[in-house]
Amino acid sequence: MHMAHLRKHEQKTLLALKKRARVHVEKIAEISGLAHSAVMRAVLTLSEKKLIKVQEQKQLIVTLNPEGKHHAKRGLPERRLIDSLIKLGGKAPIEKAAKDARLEKKFIPIALGWLQRKGWATIEDRRKLKALRRKPAKGADEKLLSILDEKGSLVAEELEKDLRSAVAILKRRKLVEIREKVLREIELTGAGQKLVKKRLQIVEEVSQLTPELVVSGKWRQVKLRKYNIEAPVAKMWPGKKHPYARFLDELKEKLVALGFKEMVGPPVELSFFNFDCLYTPQDHPAREWVGVYYVKSPKRGRVDAYKPIVENVKRTHEEGWKTGSTGWKYRFSIRDTQRLLLRAHGTALSVRTLLSEDLEIPGKYFAVARCYRPDMVDKTHLSEFNQVEGIIVGEDLTLRDLLGVLERFAIDIAGVDKVKFRPDYFPFTEPSVELVAYKEGYGWLEFGGSGIFRPEVTLPLGIKVPVLAWGLGVDRLFMMKAGIDDIRYLFAQDLDWIRRMELT
Repeated sequence: MHMAHLRKHEQKTLLALKKRARVHVEKIAEISGLAHSAVMRAVLTLSEKKLIKVQEQKQLIVTLNPEGKHHAKRGLPERRLIDSLIKLGGKAPIEKAAKDARLEKKFIPIALGWLQRKGWATIEDRRKLKALRRKPAKGADEKLLSILDEKGSLVAEELEKDLRSAVAILKRRKLVEIREKVLREIELTGAGQKLVKKRLQIVEEVSQLTPELVVSGKWRQVKLRKYNIEAPVAKMWPGKKHPYARFLDELKEKLVALGFKEMVGPPVELSFFNFDCLYTPQDHPAREWVGVYYVKSPKRGRVDAYKPIVENVKRTHEEGWKTGSTGWKYRFSIRDTQRLLLRAHGTALSVRTLLSEDLEIPGKYFAVARCYRPDMVDKTHLSEFNQVEGIIVGEDLTLRDLLGVLERFAIDIAGVDKVKFRPDYFPFTEPSVELVAYKEGYGWLEFGGSGIFRPEVTLPLGIKVPVLAWGLGVDRLFMMKAGIDDIRYLFAQDLDWIRRMELT
């Protein structure tokens, strides 16, 4: 093998290895002045020619996720709670200690669990905390949080034993993200060493002849570059929609192809559409502040345009009106119908559609609605989520029709292997069923509820035919399709995951 048979980048890569036993690809790029992708192409060719050996070592790179960064700045929930408890004398009600610690409500159960697991405190009489240690020492998990906050990322294999154990703990607590990185080290073979010892002169290579080279005659002095069509190229990350946004677009396209029309409506909704029209009593727990986000200002909207419907709904709640029901037997408040809130479920859009002058009977309608509930955020729940809502309006519709639609929906949209239905209860449907689906390698997952609207819902709106209705968690549909087990990952800013998701 002669240097003349090697391209410029390959020669530079060899020279970078001349006086070094084993070198990382990144270091070769730094020494040679070549781009990382150019070095990788040269490495592939030189390896094929047996001039170099490549050794690969996998590393786990640990970084903090958003929640981990939050705790790195403010302290783990149990640390904040125990510090507050000690300041209060070592014994205090849970609510008092949490309030003084300014501990967010969603982190209180986590803090209590870890306080007991770490042996820092016990719970007495279910409401009081008692510290077991004067000042608990800083643990490996807290040390690792601090180091990650300072350095940004760490290689798990290079950490001390206690910090490696802490990586596993923080991973279980979903405070860190771990990605695999391949570290490549390059060294010369015997043939490669012989070659670099020879005197060489790097000849400038050109990829194409230019008019200047031809006219000046310099084309005789340059070397035309040979192209290796099998050589790896630099990875390209073209612009594309977020995988989840693309899934929602595809979902809409499929429903439109099945003859469904899209429903639209405001995210800030009247209690009248969100609850009252759906035969939900005005003292129902779902209306409490723990179940819905109420708008602070303005607090109320207007229902004047729906006065006849409001009267029908009022009488239905109070004594059943013409529905054959006895009603809820309470005094209905018109003022409560005007309360403004963030839409808690997509069914509010179904009510607006049933009241629309454009309603077609028979007809099929759907919506992908952004919904809001003050739920505890965990791997299957968010306080802001998407729901796919659907209704079918027409004569002679039955529960069998509804189950068939839901099964086809789950199989075609989420790619599930099998479905099953469980009896359920909702104030506005009877019968009511819950859809549960299974996918091989993923398991069973609850998608949401469905049923046939009760006469107490449809008749006050002027609808005299059956209405099939369902509201499913479209976020969970995508989780199953994409093989994701944590709903929070859908909205994480993980560019590596977004880039790896294939276009369909």
